[in-house]
Amino acid sequence: MRVITANVNGIRAAARRGMVQWLALARPDVLTLQEVRADDVELGKVLADAGLAHWSVAHTEGGARGRAGVAVVSRDPHTAVRVGIDGEFGDEGRWVEADLVTEGGPLTVVSAYVHTGEADTERQVVKYAFLDAITRRLDRAAADGAAMVVTGDLNIAHREADLKNWKGNLRKSGFLPEERAYLDRWFEDDAWVDVQRRHAGDVAGPYSWWSWRGKAFDNDAGWRIDYQLASRRLSATARHAYVDRAPTYAERWSDHAPVVVDYDLTALERHAPA
Repeated sequence: MRVITANVNGIRAAARRGMVQWLALARPDVLTLQEVRADDVELGKVLADAGLAHWSVAHTEGGARGRAGVAVVSRDPHTAVRVGIDGEFGDEGRWVEADLVTEGGPLTVVSAYVHTGEADTERQVVKYAFLDAITRRLDRAAADGAAMVVTGDLNIAHREADLKNWKGNLRKSGFLPEERAYLDRWFEDDAWVDVQRRHAGDVAGPYSWWSWRGKAFDNDAGWRIDYQLASRRLSATARHAYVDRAPTYAERWSDHAPVVVDYDLTALERHAPA
């Protein structure tokens, strides 16, 4: 099963820039989207143009039009959909879960869009509240032994290798020690695995976001803030992971690049909890 996550920075704008053509070549089985910034009809039109009109869609819009919005789109039907995290943040367009039945058994897929935040402001307080809710959800899933993948834009670079200019961002939201500590906790004892980092190894990046401005993309001065976090069971089935960076600035259809992971779900049953 190929799972692709992408912050599209507005699905209609991404479609105009070439996302539809990219999707035809990417061949996802599950596609998770962040910053959709569209209603169900507008999202449905883009998916239909990409040949995915018959796929299952779990989509929640942001509270304000033109902001946020996340979706899980899959070839397999959804058996259940949950918006928000355990009754919190349900109207912000930042968290949606879809349960699937796959050849390896049940699988939960999450599309998440964490707040940008701003150090020493109320925006950062809200970001921490959202991260606290995620932590509780991940703890429960880990305790249950669930097969689950949390995908999306977490707006946190975990390590120095995850952003080019880490020294210049030590006091900025996205690389604050308090934010990075959340990921430390999630990855403790491999309860959750950063699949892209595990497969890439100890290298710079590969980054997944670059500013539209200046020469950030051309100079690869980016941040790695888009993730696929797999539960212990699921992580053992990941076979291939990469960031699908556009060849040139002109070929970008978002300021983010998709993160692609191929999972061998036929192996999932072998890693079921005893």
